[in-house]
Amino acid sequence: MKIVVCIKQVPDTMDVRIDPVTNTLMRDGVPSILNPFDEFAIEEGLQIREKCGGSVTALTMGPPQADDILRTALAMGVDNVVLLSDRAFAGSDTLATSYALSKGIETIGDVDIVITGKQAIDGDTAQVGPGIASRLGFTQLTYVSKVEDINPDTRKITVERLLDGGRERVEAKLPALLAVVKDINVPRQPSILKMKKARNAEIPVWRADDIHADPALIGQNGSPTWVERIFSPEQKSGGEIFQGETDELAGRLSVLLLEMKLQ
Repeated sequence: MKIVVCIKQVPDTMDVRIDPVTNTLMRDGVPSILNPFDEFAIEEGLQIREKCGGSVTALTMGPPQADDILRTALAMGVDNVVLLSDRAFAGSDTLATSYALSKGIETIGDVDIVITGKQAIDGDTAQVGPGIASRLGFTQLTYVSKVEDINPDTRKITVERLLDGGRERVEAKLPALLAVVKDINVPRQPSILKMKKARNAEIPVWRADDIHADPALIGQNGSPTWVERIFSPEQKSGGEIFQGETDELAGRLSVLLLEMKLQ
């Protein structure tokens, strides 16, 4: 079983700054961390490897310093890591990012399962995982809370998905992409020995040419969306507290909504 876990380095949400000119996140000089949801993706990849055999590769796209999160993945126990890093990737939106990651996965080759966290905490779009699945033509399984069974012979996987109104059991074909939620497992803590070994590991870096990426589909060239303006919602004061019986309150609220033209 060949597994790729796509992970992301994100700014620590306690210290997020926005470039006033480009309206993009300022990453230079800002503490960065492994996207918290991706820890669960790494752990699930390791657990699948333990049950089914094979290998786990952690893949990320970012600046050179993104190798920090790949070292974290190595310390947790992944077999291989790859960093996609090239100035040509700069300014990528979710569409361009999913394209670049899909090309990286194609370059790795013969992948059975791709795992991502359900979303990244900086953008909160949850679009990259599904975008990768669409690019690769993989079965897309989002909000996965449990992997119940994988049958390498029949090329089938059975998972449980977390929905707003309950849970859903789904059987699907491999290859597949799983976007996992934090309910799925408890990430392991790496040993001191593995952490020391990961610190000294050589991190493979692939540029755009290495993955045969189309220049028109990466970076700003491949990004049809951009942030036009960032602002805080207008603070509103005042308001009214209604007290009384339910029927009376419902009537007063209906009248108020009509006056405000909200009904």
